Amino acid sequence: MVSGGGTNLQAIIDSINDGRITGTEICLVYSNNPNAYAIERAKKAGIPYVVKSPKEFENREDFNKALLQILLDAAPDLVVLAGCLVVIPKEVVRAFPNRIINIHPSLIPAFCGTGYYGLKVHEKVLERGARVSGATVHFVDEGTDTGPIILQKPVMVRDDDTPEVLQKRIMEQAEWKIMPMAIDLIANGKVKVKDHKVIIDGYNELNLS
Repeated sequence: MVSGGGTNLQAIIDSINDGRITGTEICLVYSNNPNAYAIERAKKAGIPYVVKSPKEFENREDFNKALLQILLDAAPDLVVLAGCLVVIPKEVVRAFPNRIINIHPSLIPAFCGTGYYGLKVHEKVLERGARVSGATVHFVDEGTDTGPIILQKPVMVRDDDTPEVLQKRIMEQAEWKIMPMAIDLIANGKVKVKDHKVIIDGYNELNLS
C-alpha cells in the first residue's frame, strides 16, 4: 500500500530480486493516489496494481468497504504499508490481525502518533534537538503507531541536517534495510507476537548494520 514515490516499494522489489527477501512475491500494489510514482514502479516490475481514492466515494464508510474488498480479493499473507498515507480502517486491521506492517521514520515511541508522518517527523526531531533518530517497522493495530515493534535501526542526527537531508539518510540507512529484513523474517515464519510484544527466532544473530 503506497501513496507517493514508492522508494520503500522499490527497496522491497529489489530485495526480492536479489534474494534478501525469500519466499515472497508481491501480489498487488494499492495506491490511494493516481499520481503516485509508486504505480510506475509497479508497472515496470510487472506487478498488478489498483488505484482507488477516497475522493471517488460519497463517504468514508463506502471507501473503507471498497478498500477492504480490494485487499480480501488480493488475499495477501501480509499487507505492507510502504509510505501509505491512508488511515487504515479498523475493519481492515481486524481482517488482517498481526498481518499488516508499517515503516515509521523514527524510533517509536519517540516522534510518533497522530500528526507525525513524512517530513513532519524529521522537522520535530530537529526542533527538539534529538541526537539520534531512525526507523521502526511495526505491526499495525487500531491505534496510531502503537502496534508491536518488529525491528528498529538508529541513525545519528547531524548538526547541519535539514528535515530533507535527515529524511533521505534515514531512508537509506534504516528504512530500506529493516523493512525488507522484517518481510523476510515474517515470510520465513520467524516472527511471533505474544502479549503485544514481538519474538523473533534468531534475533540476537541479526545483522542490523
